[in-house]
Amino acid sequence: MADNVFDPGHLFGHVQDTDHIEIPHEFARETGGKIMLPQPLWSLGDEPLWTCKTGFEPIDKIVQPLELKFTKFMLMEVIAAVIVAFFFIRLANKMAGGDRPKGRMWNMLEAMVVYIRDNVARPAIGAHDADRFLPVLWTLFFFVLMCNLLGLVPWAGSATGALATTGALAMVTFATVVGAGMKKLGVVGFWKAQVPHMDLPLPLAVLLVPMIFAIEFLGLFIKHFVLAVRLLANMMAGHLVLSVIMAFIAASASSMAWWGVMPASVFGAMALSLLELFVAFLQAYIFTFLSALFIGMAVHPH
Repeated sequence: MADNVFDPGHLFGHVQDTDHIEIPHEFARETGGKIMLPQPLWSLGDEPLWTCKTGFEPIDKIVQPLELKFTKFMLMEVIAAVIVAFFFIRLANKMAGGDRPKGRMWNMLEAMVVYIRDNVARPAIGAHDADRFLPVLWTLFFFVLMCNLLGLVPWAGSATGALATTGALAMVTFATVVGAGMKKLGVVGFWKAQVPHMDLPLPLAVLLVPMIFAIEFLGLFIKHFVLAVRLLANMMAGHLVLSVIMAFIAASASSMAWWGVMPASVFGAMALSLLELFVAFLQAYIFTFLSALFIGMAVHPH
């Protein structure tokens, strides 16, 4: 194994979605350190419904086949959703009673909620319209944050390291942007507003306006695609670097260099994990801020 620890397939295997959970081999020697997840809708003989075949290997590896599998990242998403619901349903019930904030947890969560409202939603969308979109922005922020934090738990995994997850989150933002824009401006008015007002002579307008509309139309999709890829790349890159650092320990296990490589790798992984903790909050904030910005651009096109 020591000869293959730096193999790209081996390294990507530690950060990609799987149908099992890896644990120390001592706890599951019979299965090679794997706990297989139940598959009520899929069996080993089933063919994937769709497979990405672009011919570009890195993309084909990131975009996994479409199968009816229950995967590790799905489990992490469920856990993240349950944790967020547990804390915020309790918080909502306490706030509904009209009590003042009590305790560290209540104060911390309320401070984060108020920060998203006052420093993200209202500046990006406007004080008049922002409050209507707060539920979706709060949900995006805390769900992304919890998924990111779960990625720091040993043998767990960050669901935001999969394009399926970040793509679904970006589609939520896209649907909110288009829906809010058409509700505010009307169906025709929203798509008409994609082209900025320009005082052009009629012959020039006939030539340029369709071209600008096509560019803006594609740009609307590209912005949200980049929103998904940006979160994916940042989360996957950090976990991939952690895998490489820890692989140095396995690669040097049969030599005297292990005594120097092991502590350096462990302390390096600890330092990078602290950085990943900061990145977990930062990426949740950036995703939410960009979502709010896109919504603001849709409801206030000028």
